[in-house]
Amino acid sequence: MKFIQDYREGDRVFDIYLCKHKQAATTKNGKPYENVILQDKTGTIDAKVWDPNSMGIEDYDTLDYIEVYGEVTTFQGANQINVKRIRRCHEGEYDPANYLPVSSKSIEGMYQELLGFVNSIQEPHVKELLQSFYVKDKEFIKAFQNSSAAKSVHHGFVGGLLEHTLSVTKLCDYYTKAYPMLNKDILLASAMLHDIGKTRELSLFPENDYTDAGQLLGHIVIGSEMVDRKAEAIEGFPTKLLAYIKHCILSHHGELEYGSPKKPAIMEAVALNFADNTDAKMQTFTEILNGTNETGWLGYNRLFESNITKTTY
Repeated sequence: MKFIQDYREGDRVFDIYLCKHKQAATTKNGKPYENVILQDKTGTIDAKVWDPNSMGIEDYDTLDYIEVYGEVTTFQGANQINVKRIRRCHEGEYDPANYLPVSSKSIEGMYQELLGFVNSIQEPHVKELLQSFYVKDKEFIKAFQNSSAAKSVHHGFVGGLLEHTLSVTKLCDYYTKAYPMLNKDILLASAMLHDIGKTRELSLFPENDYTDAGQLLGHIVIGSEMVDRKAEAIEGFPTKLLAYIKHCILSHHGELEYGSPKKPAIMEAVALNFADNTDAKMQTFTEILNGTNETGWLGYNRLFESNITKTTY
């Protein structure tokens, strides 16, 4: 099997992939076509079925495994497959393990590193709160280790939520050394808890799509509620301390228009917002550059609000 990350412009495609998404569309001239996202464990790639009514295009749907014949082209600096034929595959023709994008880092290694930060917390109530998730709650641990951090954009792979959470926690740990006024226990705990709601906002792979709770509430509100429920079971948890942690979670996107119910009002919340934004954008840029062979300008990117390129000299 040839994996998506190995394709180059001009390559012929003839292999089986997971159809992560399928959407009917129409060209400016009124001709029907289909937007498709194909997936394997190395990532996703956009595909276009320009003649969906062709005899070579069998019936298929989202989350089907399909054998694809086509050619790799590029559009705005990113690879794309021009699909000529599709055959819907049956169980036994493919190994599902080849189709789930997984972190390039050791999930167990990252989790043990995160547990090291849990064990570093000094305030007993905060430490017990973290342990109630990361040590005692086996169902949560399984979901957390296997969840992505996003449907797309950044860390959209198995282990992505763990990788992102650890990166944000490490950035926050650095901040506490550079800015000693920060309360280390509050900031590190908030970093480790800021995205736990994503374990319920997004379904696990291969779907990796928004749940009803994700659509209606979002991970920020869900995460705050999860922390509330765990804290209720911890005797004598200081009310103000809990409010600080929840505030950091509720404000970690920084702006109301970015989905945060509150804007940062304490120093730790500001630090968490910067750490979260830094890791998300650096990972997004990394994934963009890894997904293209172009060495020049890649075109306008909506997230960065700029024409972007890779530094080469």
